Amino acid sequence: MRKIYIGFILVFIVLAYLDTTFVPKQVKATTSNKVDQNSNLQSASLLNLENPFQQTKPDTLTWKLLGEIKYVKKPSKDYPDGVMFPIINSSLKQKGKKKIVMSGFIIPIDNVSYALSKNVFASCFFCGQAGPETIMGIKFKGATPKLKTDQYVTLEGVFRYNDDDVNDWIYHVDDAVIVKGAK
Repeated sequence: MRKIYIGFILVFIVLAYLDTTFVPKQVKATTSNKVDQNSNLQSASLLNLENPFQQTKPDTLTWKLLGEIKYVKKPSKDYPDGVMFPIINSSLKQKGKKKIVMSGFIIPIDNVSYALSKNVFASCFFCGQAGPETIMGIKFKGATPKLKTDQYVTLEGVFRYNDDDVNDWIYHVDDAVIVKGAK
C-alpha cells in the first residue's frame, strides 16, 4: 500500500512540474472562441503555481553592451562583393525575445517611425559620427506617440536582434512603451 502512495506522489510531482514548465504562450483564435492573438493569456494550472522560469523584471540594456559587436564580411544577394554582417555577442543573444528597458534619444526616421539613438541627432549614426550599433529600431505597442527629435526617453519592450538582413537595423525594441520621458 505504501508503494502505491509513493507512486501517486511521484506522478503528482511530475504533473505539477510539467504543468508549470510547459505553459502555452498564446491561445489561437477559433471561430467559436474569438480571442485576440496579440494578447498574452495565462493558461489554467492544476496547482495554480507561477512558472518559475518566466521573466519577471525586464533586463536593462546599455549602449556599452550593444557596442560590443564585431563584423564579418560575407557576400549577399544585394552585395555580391560582400558586406559587413554583425556578429552579436552571446550576452545579447540571451536577451533576444525578452523584455528589456533601454534609454536614449528619439531620432525620426520618416513621418511615422522613430529610432532610439545613443547620441543626439547631430551626432547620430546617419551623420557619420557613430556606427549602426548605436541605434535601435522602435515598434510601439499600439499607436505611435507624437515625439520630438532628441527627446530623451526610457522604453520598455521586447528586444530583438538582426544578424542576417543588412537592410535592417541590427537592434530593435518591439512592443515598446515609453516608461520615462513622455510629454
